[in-house]
Amino acid sequence: MFATQLIRKSALNGRAQMLARTAPMTTAVKTGYEEYWMPFTHGRKFKAQPRLFHGAEGMHYFLEDGSKVVDGAAGLWCVNAGHKQKKIADAVKAQVDKLDFCSSFNIGHELPFQFSRKLLELVPNRGFGHVFFTVCGSSAVDSAMKIALAYHKAKGNASRTRFIGRERGYHGVGFGGISVGGISANRKAFAGSLLGNVDHLPHTHSIKDMAFSKGQPKWGAHLADELERLVTLHDASTIAAVIVEPVAGSTGVIPPPEGYLERLREICTKHDILLIFDEVITGFGRLGSSFGTEKFDVTPDIITCAKGLTNAVVPCGAVICNSKLYQALADNADSDKGATIELFHGYTYSGHPLAMAAGLATLEVYEEQKLFANANNLAPYFQEAIHSLKGLPNVVDIRNLGLMGAVELSPVPGEPFKRVIDVFERAFDKGVFVRGSGVNIAISPPLIVNKIQIDQIFNTLGEAIVESAKYM
Repeated sequence: MFATQLIRKSALNGRAQMLARTAPMTTAVKTGYEEYWMPFTHGRKFKAQPRLFHGAEGMHYFLEDGSKVVDGAAGLWCVNAGHKQKKIADAVKAQVDKLDFCSSFNIGHELPFQFSRKLLELVPNRGFGHVFFTVCGSSAVDSAMKIALAYHKAKGNASRTRFIGRERGYHGVGFGGISVGGISANRKAFAGSLLGNVDHLPHTHSIKDMAFSKGQPKWGAHLADELERLVTLHDASTIAAVIVEPVAGSTGVIPPPEGYLERLREICTKHDILLIFDEVITGFGRLGSSFGTEKFDVTPDIITCAKGLTNAVVPCGAVICNSKLYQALADNADSDKGATIELFHGYTYSGHPLAMAAGLATLEVYEEQKLFANANNLAPYFQEAIHSLKGLPNVVDIRNLGLMGAVELSPVPGEPFKRVIDVFERAFDKGVFVRGSGVNIAISPPLIVNKIQIDQIFNTLGEAIVESAKYM
């Protein structure tokens, strides 16, 4: 991923190109980019040979020379309505001129109340009644965990402090989210400092039993019964909540087996354990419905969301809660003459005016342009397109649901991520941006995508896979 390749100022080919891709980069060359500490990035390599976008619109990013790159990743699972939506930009600009900031601590403004009502309309008739705004997906997860603890304490069950996550789950980068998450590299980086009262369900991916499944795999519903084993081990009276992604995203798009989420819901209900769906990725049309809870018709007690919440124009997260949670905390505060605050938690930027304006406009764009329906209608075409890569060199599995999918590549011995990085770079050189995730190439285009662009994404990715196989 070198600047000479990505901004097309010069070209490398053949053996020289391969050497450039695989050459080690351990010392940054001074380029004017040293000051910014980038997240989840091989920063020394990047800063020696930076890769910079200079603009975006619709389905495309633009490089410095004006050439286009198809956004096959919706930014980072987040630009669901595509780039540069005028209605959203205009709403934010107008809000800056009207009210740039207002605290939500004991004062407020109208927009968070309006946005909450609109969000609740996306999950009707499921008991949801309140929305708590945060600043991102990570803070939404940590907030949901605090709300779960506070709920059980308010109900007189203060011993319910344990959380059950899932292997290969991703729930952000807060200490709570990393603790319930199951991404080994994230956990290893902060081992010894994670929450102790946490256990994990097994993940649901098995190449032996479900390779190349289209949509939800038939195998794997029985894995939900592992929750019963954990309940027996720890006792239900100690467990506050179970948290899972309806479709595991960052680990490489793992759809739930048929019946799996339903079984989790049954077990949680049986033992009075809260069920949290982390829908930071699956929310806002990614699966062809407003949320995974609508797609699968399984109702959790809490939904966390972010990313597509504001089309990523302004950072924002939200926790959508069943009314019983808020009511329990309110009743508890009312019963305590010394209590006035229901929940001792919040952020300076909760309900930020610009985020609320962006979010309201984003929901209007989704509705007016019928983007959830477009995603649902294109899902079968997307499915056939991604599965057309079956049989290419080193492709060991393909998974998909809605407008999200992943192609799993066999790792190079001793260098498990090398092949994915090489394929990513080759696809980018050809004008398509996808996302490398471990041994997977993940694809999640904006919901404005059309069939021609789907063909371009997967034809280009296929070419990159074939070319890469000639070298490794």
